[in-house]
Amino acid sequence: MNLSAKLVQHVWFSDDLTVIQSIAMKKTGPVRQHVTDLLTKAEAHIDLRDALKNFPSELRGSKPEGAPHTPWQLLEHIRIAQSDILEFTRSAKHKSPKWPDEYWPKAEAPPDVKAWDKSVKQVLADLEAITELVSDPKRDLTGKIPHGDGQTLLREALLVADHNAYHLGQLVMVRRILERQ
Repeated sequence: MNLSAKLVQHVWFSDDLTVIQSIAMKKTGPVRQHVTDLLTKAEAHIDLRDALKNFPSELRGSKPEGAPHTPWQLLEHIRIAQSDILEFTRSAKHKSPKWPDEYWPKAEAPPDVKAWDKSVKQVLADLEAITELVSDPKRDLTGKIPHGDGQTLLREALLVADHNAYHLGQLVMVRRILERQ
């Protein structure tokens, strides 16, 4: 019997869970990297960090004619939704905000300059926390979240990436329109 056949036999009949987990984690490494890149890098579009960097303060509470949201509302919505997904993923005790009222700020403008900066910092910190969860080889990407109803870490990370990309596109478009007015 050659070495690879012995290894396969060892894995298939092993009672040592760490051997099986080690092999499984090596196979998920590329997936973890792809999801992390999707969350954090500018591949198909601008990344969140660059889109928020140096956002003109005079535009943060402005709304172009016909637009449903201001940049502030979009940023806060991203923050609230992303935080909700992160906390749901981490804790069975988490209570989600009431949809849709508590996912969107009522005010069109930040109350002050510090509020915008605080929101940006929180968005980026929560995004980092999500990428840390995804990158952790001890976490099962496809195992069901025990307190959920079928959600997985992979699904929640992809949901954050999709949601952020959608609203990031809106944010970039609103900024461009406002800068041309």
